[in-house]
Order: sequence, then C-alpha cells, then structure tokens
Amino acid sequence: MPRYESRIDVDALEAIDMHVHVEIDAHGHHSLPDDLVAAASRYFRADGPRPALDSIAEYYRERRMAAVVFTVDAHTTLGHPAISSAEIAEGAAQHADVLIPFGSVDPHSPTCVDEARRLVDDHGVRGFKFHPTVQSFDPGDERRYALYEVIRDAGIPALFHTGQTGIGAGIPGGRGLRLGLSNPMLLDPVAADFPELQIIMAHPSVPWQDEALSVATHKVNTWIDLSGWSPKYFPAELVRYANSILKDRVLFGSDFPLLTPDRWLRDAGHTDLADAVMPGILKHNAARLLGLAPDIR
Repeated sequence: MPRYESRIDVDALEAIDMHVHVEIDAHGHHSLPDDLVAAASRYFRADGPRPALDSIAEYYRERRMAAVVFTVDAHTTLGHPAISSAEIAEGAAQHADVLIPFGSVDPHSPTCVDEARRLVDDHGVRGFKFHPTVQSFDPGDERRYALYEVIRDAGIPALFHTGQTGIGAGIPGGRGLRLGLSNPMLLDPVAADFPELQIIMAHPSVPWQDEALSVATHKVNTWIDLSGWSPKYFPAELVRYANSILKDRVLFGSDFPLLTPDRWLRDAGHTDLADAVMPGILKHNAARLLGLAPDIR
C-alpha cells in the first residue's frame, strides 16, 4: 500500500479547496446512512452524484485546483461503518498532484489514538477531520486530549465542523444529533491547551459566528474555512474580518459535492471580499498551513 507523498505544484494551482467530502468509496459504500444522505440532499437542494475518489481527482485536476479530501468516522453514533481513511490516503497517493488526504477516527473508539497514529505513520495523512455533532462528542473534553497530542506531534492540522449542519435536518429530533456540540467556543480550550496544534474551524459558524471570530482573533493557532455556504450568504462580520485582521488565516473551502467550487467562486464575485485578500484565501494561506509552501504570502 503506497504511503501518501505530495506531488503538488503550488505555483501551478488556481486554488486549494480545504473541504471536500468523499461520500462513496470504490466498493459503493456510502459515508452516511441512507436517511441522512437524503436529508442532506434536501437541505442543500443537491441531488447530484456523489463521486468516488478517482472522479474527484479528475474534477479538481480540470480546474487546476488541489483538494483536501476526507470522510467522517462516526460509526459509534450512527451505527454505520465508516469509509476507510486508509483507503482514502491510498487513493490520494495515486493522485498526489491534486489530492491531500485527511484522516478521520471515531473519538468514541477505544483504539482511536492508535488508529490516528497509524494513519499518520503508515499512510501519510496530512490532517484530521472531526464533526462533533455527527460524532456526538464535546471537542473540549479532556478525554480527547491524547488524540490531539498525536495530531500535534505530527505537525498537522485538525479540522472541526462548526455551526449549523444539514446532516439530520428535517428528520424528527434531528436524528438525535446535537447542534450545540459544534459551537466553536468549545474549541477555545483546545486551542489554549495545545498552542502548537493548528485548528481549523470549518464553515461560517452560524449561529455562532461571533464566537468563531472571537476564538480566531484571540488564538493565533486557529483558522476559519469558508465552506458549506454560498459566499453571498456570509455574515457581514465574517467578511469584514476576512478582509482585515484574519486575512492570513481564512481558507477557501467548498463542501463538495454538496456545494461546488464553481458555485463558490461565482458567488464570491458578488460579495465584498476584497480582491487583495483573495489570493491568500484561495491558495496562499492553505499552502502555508499545509506545509506546501511555508513562506508563501
């Protein structure tokens, strides 16, 4: 099994998409149970195909973009087997010119720390994705700190879903999923206790945008990705901060396949995001964070 080693030419890229979901594997297995797939499609009004990894690579190669790809391992909460992060890393190794694999482990698994270490050491993942609402855990719970230590020691970032989610939306009781676990303020103690760990708060954190901006302003080891929402719906304060004090720690992300980079870029052109900050948002900040071009600005 090949270990992932990046072959990305940053200079040749138009953008780096920090938020791309692998929703189906090479065996036809979906990342979520059928009812949650249907609910998310209704929420995002997206009934299109869920491409597998090879198709994702071709899609981004055509656009001269790189993509951070991952799944979410929530088998304890959902009772549904996760897509293999090891297989995602192996597939990304075949497309290392455009794909960057992040791992995912279920925080409730008694072997999650060892699993994370194997994904780093044996498979070369370049970060980890967490979804506190779907995985049903408080990210600030100190019982998770051993897991964060592995990620910190590897020198790679941790990406956390924050804010509202379409997963479970419209299902009675939201299928038991708790939105409050994705309040970005729950990441503040993690950022405080792990100052060397780079933490990405994914999405405009509605309805807790001010909390996300507060954490990001106070903790310089935190970042915000702009995925999951069309830019035309971005809160005004988020745009203001992205144009100013957080311009070096804001990241382009789409939430593909439910939101495409094509739509994101088209809609961004109708916002107040300043032309001067867009090169950083689209590529330079991510290249620096991911160690692809540490000195780029």
